[in-house]
Amino acid sequence: MSRIGKLPIQVPAGVTVTIKDSVVTVKGPKGELVQAVNPAIEVSFEAGVLTLTRPTESKEHRAMHGLYRSLINNMVLGVSDGYKKELELVGVGYRVSNQGNVIEFSLGYTHPIFMGLPEEVKVETKSERNQNPILT
Repeated sequence: MSRIGKLPIQVPAGVTVTIKDSVVTVKGPKGELVQAVNPAIEVSFEAGVLTLTRPTESKEHRAMHGLYRSLINNMVLGVSDGYKKELELVGVGYRVSNQGNVIEFSLGYTHPIFMGLPEEVKVETKSERNQNPILT
């Protein structure tokens, strides 16, 4: 984890970072996130780059260094780009489609499975069938 902690965090334009009393606040176009950081880990923000430093090379400080760097980096990505998860459904006869925020899975059962999603979650389904399969 210590190698992860040493990496600087590039803060994109439109994202503001505030550090006060070991609490890091990140604001961006997609929202605001707050994270309390252990006082042993020092967080500094200069010229659009966030850096974290640890006081000693002890195992505990190395672990916290990498942990807080990852948490703050995820906060910056979350308020600037948002989170995205792509899933691929592979198998003969498996299909998935959506109607608004309701997903319909056809997975080989006797009935389709419907799953409702919260309003904050956006879903898109694509079918990328191979039109010209190669047979050998």
